[in-house]
Amino acid sequence: MPKTSQRSTIADVARHAGVSKATVSRFLNHRDTMLTPAIAKRVEASVMELGYKPSPMAQALKRGRSRLIGLVVADITNPYSVAVLSGAELACREAGYLVMLFNLGNESQRESAGIQALSSYKVEGFILNTMGHDAGAVLENAGQGRPVVLVDRMHQGLDVDFVSLDNPHAIGLCMDHLLSEGYRDFLLVSEPLGQVSSRIQRAKAYTAFVQAHGEVLRGDSFECHAAGDAALMHRLKALRDNARGTPALISNNAVVTLRLIAAIAALGWRLGEDVGLIGIDDAPWAPFVGPGVSAVSQPTEQIGRLAARCLLQRLDGLAVPARTILLPGTLAARGSTRTRASRVVAPA
Repeated sequence: MPKTSQRSTIADVARHAGVSKATVSRFLNHRDTMLTPAIAKRVEASVMELGYKPSPMAQALKRGRSRLIGLVVADITNPYSVAVLSGAELACREAGYLVMLFNLGNESQRESAGIQALSSYKVEGFILNTMGHDAGAVLENAGQGRPVVLVDRMHQGLDVDFVSLDNPHAIGLCMDHLLSEGYRDFLLVSEPLGQVSSRIQRAKAYTAFVQAHGEVLRGDSFECHAAGDAALMHRLKALRDNARGTPALISNNAVVTLRLIAAIAALGWRLGEDVGLIGIDDAPWAPFVGPGVSAVSQPTEQIGRLAARCLLQRLDGLAVPARTILLPGTLAARGSTRTRASRVVAPA
């Protein structure tokens, strides 16, 4: 009689067919030539009658391959992480691998725990978009033969493949666009830089741009710690009070862009009129906020796909020096920066 209350096991099939578990295993692993036709038919009938389905994980581990890839992301609520995950998962699935996800929730102390948790599932390699605080756990896994690919955020001392947006190029797109629209007073707003390489690179590129154009523009930066930050509101007021024309804000990512939009609304300002705004990360909602929020879009799905492909190449035995792949962003100019009111008024 078929089992309905619980999942059948290989032992159930063996008892039902009157054979050993080894015989059932041979049948399931397509080694029918080692069985007589009569026994093979008996085992097949038992498998069908009991509705037995072998565990893919158990079969993979018997073959010495789990076909699992571990993906650790800093913050799954960030649209960037979701898009990277989508691209990586699709590339892995096409190659016959499954992705296991661990979300850090922006808690740097969980990096080691996340990597160790995925290691316990015998993942074959890692794609990491983490806070960059715990290179030790990554090095340990790399030393065990598990390849690692970093996305967006570097780890100091790790010589592994790295896939990211070209951050200096993205900042250049923002600043060139703002200059062309007549803005001359700027404020870069970011989350705390900490050891997050992408934030640091963008801040450095912004500072270098301001220094290189010091004769025509003024620029400062501010680290925003949370939504509703009173210090951010104070800084925005000071920027507008001291600006020579309409000032412009450059947001380091989509999370900060939302914080700035909320602060601008609370101040009663109009995007593109009282203040300009452009951000890195072109979120799906950006075209529909006010006159549309200008942004530099990241090729996030492509970043995820390339990271997965790099990892799969390593799993297939590719042995070349660590590769760095930087992809350009694309400017989407909208109403939040489309104004000529920002031009500096010449002194009388």
